[in-house]
Amino acid sequence: MHCALYQANICRSCQWLEKPYPQQLAEKQHHLQSLLAAHQQVDWLAPVASKPRAFRNKAKMVVSGSVERPLLGMLHRDGTPVDLCACPLYPASFAEVFAVLKQFIPRAGLTPYHVARKRGELKYLLLTESTHSAGFMLRFVLRSEKKLAQLRAALPWLQQQLPQLTVISANIQPVHMAIMESDCEIPLTEQQVLEERFNQVPLYIRPQSFFQTNPQLAGQLYATARDWVQALGISSMWDLFCGVGGFGLHCAQPQTRLTGIEINPEAIACAKLSAQKLGLQQVDFQALDSTGFALAEGAVPQLVLVNPPRRGIGKELCEYLNAMAPGYILYSSCNAVTMAQDITLLPDYRVERVQLFDMFPHTAHYEVLTLLVRK
Repeated sequence: MHCALYQANICRSCQWLEKPYPQQLAEKQHHLQSLLAAHQQVDWLAPVASKPRAFRNKAKMVVSGSVERPLLGMLHRDGTPVDLCACPLYPASFAEVFAVLKQFIPRAGLTPYHVARKRGELKYLLLTESTHSAGFMLRFVLRSEKKLAQLRAALPWLQQQLPQLTVISANIQPVHMAIMESDCEIPLTEQQVLEERFNQVPLYIRPQSFFQTNPQLAGQLYATARDWVQALGISSMWDLFCGVGGFGLHCAQPQTRLTGIEINPEAIACAKLSAQKLGLQQVDFQALDSTGFALAEGAVPQLVLVNPPRRGIGKELCEYLNAMAPGYILYSSCNAVTMAQDITLLPDYRVERVQLFDMFPHTAHYEVLTLLVRK
């Protein structure tokens, strides 16, 4: 993939860009296999490649520059702003939105926040696109509610220019730190849910719910999990750290008793809506801490699916799952190092099958799906 920003040494976020893509995949597969080298007779499936460009459905843009000439992108450590609107990781559909937003910022009088001076109001623009509907969710991250009335007054012009902006909100983040958002979300449109659809499964994104950034690979990851679980013939499962329910909703059959646990209530609201649309009757999604739920629950499902953040599921939950003894654990991870550490804390399980999904081309990061079977 050619990137003018990389060639000009303006942005080096894609650290592996100079490596041919087949080499990137090979190195990631080697890294994964080295982490699980102690496990014998593993069914290693071929890694799933991504499109090398235009694969992202999400942009998190720092707003800098001046109100008359805003820049959308990032700040270097020395505070130097970089405009990333031409980043080739974004689909072509993002270019029009970025261009109009640069016109909208001065129209609405949204002064970009200056980190060194601690002045200004507009900190970030967070943009998410649905590959299903081609609609967008736009979130303005503001330092305060000072400019909220101006923003509301100017919105009709923005919506006329970009009717694809179906969900708009403002997040109020007053802290002078590199924190993307706060808990304070103010809806600016009546619609506050963006619909996505993978493999005929409806999924919903609310402003503060997590969603995968590479939809093509996410769809393949969920479909693979579905196929692996269906082959096991299970009738009960937990989906821990479930987010908006992508894994559990793909894996659940009408007769499956599914419990999904996620600490973010926005994500749980999305998961419940999806289950309702699918007509699943034996599904229970709850906004709880996944580890706390598991430790307090008495019943033992046949399968536990975990999709934790980068830190992994941790010693306490691993030891509990090992003692609880479900027949299968399906582990989806965005950090194979912590996954491998967790697996060592599950001595009563063997690694049955592993597959790498290259969610993050041109970087060292990847997603992995691992099936563990009780010995």
